[in-house]
Amino acid sequence: MAEPLTLSVDCGGLYLKSSVLDDAGTMHSKPNRIPTPYPLSPELFVETIASIASELPPAYRATIGMPGMIRNGVVVAIPHYVNTKGPNSKLDPELLNAWSGFDAQSAIAAKLRIPTLVLNDAEVHGAGIITGTGYEVVITLGTGLGFAIFYGGKLAPHFELSHATIRRNTTIDKWIGEHERKRLGTIFWSRRVRQLIEELRPVFKWDRLYIGGGNARLIRPVDLARMGEDVVIVPNSAGVAGGARAWSLEYYHRN
Repeated sequence: MAEPLTLSVDCGGLYLKSSVLDDAGTMHSKPNRIPTPYPLSPELFVETIASIASELPPAYRATIGMPGMIRNGVVVAIPHYVNTKGPNSKLDPELLNAWSGFDAQSAIAAKLRIPTLVLNDAEVHGAGIITGTGYEVVITLGTGLGFAIFYGGKLAPHFELSHATIRRNTTIDKWIGEHERKRLGTIFWSRRVRQLIEELRPVFKWDRLYIGGGNARLIRPVDLARMGEDVVIVPNSAGVAGGARAWSLEYYHRN
């Protein structure tokens, strides 16, 4: 291997995006994207990651960003993958049971035979964009909402902001997600994003808020301008590009 590379896979509800990166975060292969297969058992998930890796240049380590709550590489709770056909489809009790407590990090490491890091996808996204100073918050907009906090470059313990209720007992994940964007239309959805940011600001008092994910580019300039200069739109490619830098993250109370 001419240069040590990191396999980075950004796992979403609709697509699995991947590339290999050097230690500086430069991609050494074209970004790849395949549909997320359903129904998706943990075993199929690991096999799919292995298949992705086989199509890319050899890597000496892997970073996997997954939706949901991940602690020390273990799935505590995960959306989409526990549904029969993915986002907004019927919940499968057997899949829910199979994913609960699944040690994704150990399983993928054993399959690929390389060191593996499994984090929440917004955390990997943030690893690629934060400055490492102050209180930095990352939100990703896609199938649902991803969320991560960094302080002084250290990753804070993860919590699922997306599961908080808003407006008539609807979760933020559903209120701001892709299904609702399609129902409302992009103009009204963009206003809703601005409203969400206005309501979150007094809660978190961030130094900088980054908004990424596939739908971030759909926020209208007029709404972005009203959010303030401390709110920045970042490219969706950060979800993959953060894979190398994620290995250098420090953590607050990781265990």
